[in-house]
Amino acid sequence: MYCIFIFPNRSEMVSPAIVLAFVPLLVTLIIRYRYHFLLLYRAVLVRMVLDCTTGISREERAFQYLLTHSLPGDPDSILDTFDHWSSHVEYMSNIGPKKGKVLDRLITDNAPLTVLELGTHCGYSAVRIARGLPLGARFYSVEMDECNATIAEKVIRLAGFDDDTVEPIVSPSEEVIPQLRERFGIERLDFVFMDHWKRCYLRDLQLLEGSGLLGKGSIILADNIIFPGAPHFLRYVKSSGLYQHRIHQATLEYFRGIRDGMAELTFIGTK
Repeated sequence: MYCIFIFPNRSEMVSPAIVLAFVPLLVTLIIRYRYHFLLLYRAVLVRMVLDCTTGISREERAFQYLLTHSLPGDPDSILDTFDHWSSHVEYMSNIGPKKGKVLDRLITDNAPLTVLELGTHCGYSAVRIARGLPLGARFYSVEMDECNATIAEKVIRLAGFDDDTVEPIVSPSEEVIPQLRERFGIERLDFVFMDHWKRCYLRDLQLLEGSGLLGKGSIILADNIIFPGAPHFLRYVKSSGLYQHRIHQATLEYFRGIRDGMAELTFIGTK
């Protein structure tokens, strides 16, 4: 009986010294991006597990939590409960309380009468906007996902706002914007809040321009322009000559270690 031993070629073996040389780099990357790894865990992995074990979506779980922990008809209670859910129970990418203060201030200071939101998601920002609007204002909130839109409308109604104040629109933004004038009788938008797909920011801003819905002084607030980021949108805003702009530096909602920001635009007129 013969035993045959095959030894690896020395050239195919990885030197322990080379492996050790990469350890400091690996440790540095883990430390530097620890919040990103935590975000991946909370926003993706935990969600996948709970979706399987509960049989309902994250958005439905959030609404059930609101029903049992918040006061119906009280927008502040709805928002506080949402914030607690997203911080301590299950991560959800609402605008959050810190960046939300920028949104609150712009609504209060400018008292817009016609408002458009692109990206309702679960209704957090819609409630935040609606509670600060002046009497008689009209607010249109656009969400393309039917399931999310259904949850969002329940949240908005739970907060005490009827369809005379907040009108949900279930449709892709690129289809809604060209119809706003004819279908809803909108001549001018005083305030636009963008918090939908970041790759759609530039396209939808240009659709708003082309539809003639922006007047001098119209304000656009765009969230998450640093993370995940909207570089083409920012480049256009800075070079178009159509806007005064300001970047509000912040961190990602409910994650202090990830840089983010909001772009505040003021339309100053055509070229």
